[in-house]
Formats: sequence, C-alpha cells, structure tokens
Amino acid sequence: MSRFIIGLTGGVASGKSELTRRFEALGVLVADADVVAREVVEPGQPALAAIVREFGPGVLQDDGRLDRRRLRELIFADPLARQALESITHPAIRAALEERCRAAPGPYAIAAVPLLAEAGGREGYPWLDRILVVDAPEATQHARLMRRDGVDGDLAGRMISTQAPREARLAIADDVVVNDGEPSHLDAMVAQLHAHYLALAAARG
Repeated sequence: MSRFIIGLTGGVASGKSELTRRFEALGVLVADADVVAREVVEPGQPALAAIVREFGPGVLQDDGRLDRRRLRELIFADPLARQALESITHPAIRAALEERCRAAPGPYAIAAVPLLAEAGGREGYPWLDRILVVDAPEATQHARLMRRDGVDGDLAGRMISTQAPREARLAIADDVVVNDGEPSHLDAMVAQLHAHYLALAAARG
C-alpha cells in the first residue's frame, strides 16, 4: 500500500509521457487519468448508467458501449450538458485514481492528471500529497505539437489556449521539471525526484 501520492501534470506537449515512462521504469505505479476516464464508462460501470439516465439511451452504441462521438456532439453544443457529464465522470475518475494509487505496491505512487489545474488542483484532489508539474515554454509546446501531431501553427496555438495557462499550473506545483531540451536530460531529474519521494514516503511511516 502506497503511503504517498504524487500528482503529475503539465500542459499539452510538455513531456508528461516522457516523465511517466521514466518513473515506471523505476518501478513506480502511474495511474493515468486518461486511461481511467475510459474505464469508468465501460459497460456495467455506474458512471455509464448515470450517463444514460442523464442523456438517454441514444448515447449508446448497439453493443451497449458509449457512443463517444454522439456524446461529444451533445456536450460541445451545450455547456450545461458538459457540466452534467463532468459531474458524473469526474468523481468516478478521482475515486478510481485514488484507489489505484493507494493499492500500489511501492512506497509512493503517481496520479497522472493532465487537467489537474483545471480540476481545482489540491482542492479537486485533496488526497494528493505533492504536485509535480512538467513545464515547457509555450513556444516549445507549439513546435512540438506541430511536429508531433502534424497540425499547423494556428491549430497548435488553439490547442494550447484551451488549457489552463502555464502560470496556473506552476502556482500549484511543489516540484517542477523544466522540459525544454532533449528527452535524455530528464533521466537525472527523475532519478533525483525518485530519491526525494522515497525519502518523503519513508518519513510518512
């Protein structure tokens, strides 16, 4: 059972995946909010039943799975519908993330939450003991998005602007990894953080 939980977040194309891979290579369990978000709406899950009650059976495919495209159309057309969906899914995601992290075999675990700042930071996730932000200058994010996703500069800019500003993420950070260079330079930073988190978890007892 993990005694210590780290929240990991960062803007789009900041390098969250590069960081989580390195922690996982050290044997740290990383619970990914994006993965959990898909799992909590699988057939048989309470969140899916609540979504059907809220939006009707038209949001299901013939096989009983969530019709994500149909649901996306509904929530983009109506801000209240988006709020209703989030009121169902967000608590389920948070609970599943915490449960997975608490059950991790190591001294500490990581909850990777891309939109942690948007979700209220520590207020939204009060069970986090520490928040790690992977940070990159906006110009670096912009260039990476164009290269990684093959999008033009205008779309890359819009993708960045839909998220919380960089300053909002840094404001909730206990630890910051600046990822503005080659991925290989992250190795030493992760090793240092790993040692620090092991010490914090040990002190927790």
